[in-house]
Amino acid sequence: MSKGIDSEEVYEDDTPELEQADALEDYDAVEDEKQAAKNTEESDKDTEDAQDEVSKKKKIRGIIAELCLYVAIIVVCGVFVPRYVIQRTIVDGKSMMNTLKDGENLLAEKVSYRFGEPKRFDVIVFYPYGRDNDAYYIKRVIGLPGETVQIKGSTIYIDGKPLKENYGKDPIDYAGIAEKPIKLGDDEYFVLGDNREISRDSRYEEVGKVKRKNIEGRAVLRIYPFNKFGTFR
Repeated sequence: MSKGIDSEEVYEDDTPELEQADALEDYDAVEDEKQAAKNTEESDKDTEDAQDEVSKKKKIRGIIAELCLYVAIIVVCGVFVPRYVIQRTIVDGKSMMNTLKDGENLLAEKVSYRFGEPKRFDVIVFYPYGRDNDAYYIKRVIGLPGETVQIKGSTIYIDGKPLKENYGKDPIDYAGIAEKPIKLGDDEYFVLGDNREISRDSRYEEVGKVKRKNIEGRAVLRIYPFNKFGTFR
């Protein structure tokens, strides 16, 4: 009778290999997380950089827009205001003494004459030879449209009645063309300088009746010399 030999199954322990695989998987997962975090960080940085770039561009555009606004304001002040609102005028000569003296700087406003008409005794700036000529005069309005002006002796007559005024520096010695009655048209004015002795004004043929279209504005403010700054009449 033969005796049998019991056989035993032999199993290899693969636990270390499994643990190693798990460890590798954990490592890969950690690395993936790190990479994902890095990618997210880089993406956030790229987004932040892009936002900064957009912000810089907006800031630059804002600066450019502001500069354009300043330029526009300067252009308006330099062109529109002097042409339509107010302008600086320099007294040249002594024809308006003692009210105004040679070299004084004035501001002449143009708005009121766009909505109304010159009034008697206004000090006006006008072009005696038309607007095609740059020469301008500064005189005082004496006669208004439709009136008849005449100078007899040292007295000014409006429609046959003596005009009460005390702007003249000296008595009128020269009546000029106003020695005879001058009838003013619907758009014409008679002007005199306050220094009647030397002023070349409506008494002279070369100036004569001043057309409304040639009146530039009303002198209202003396701005130089500074110690005489202020309005005048």
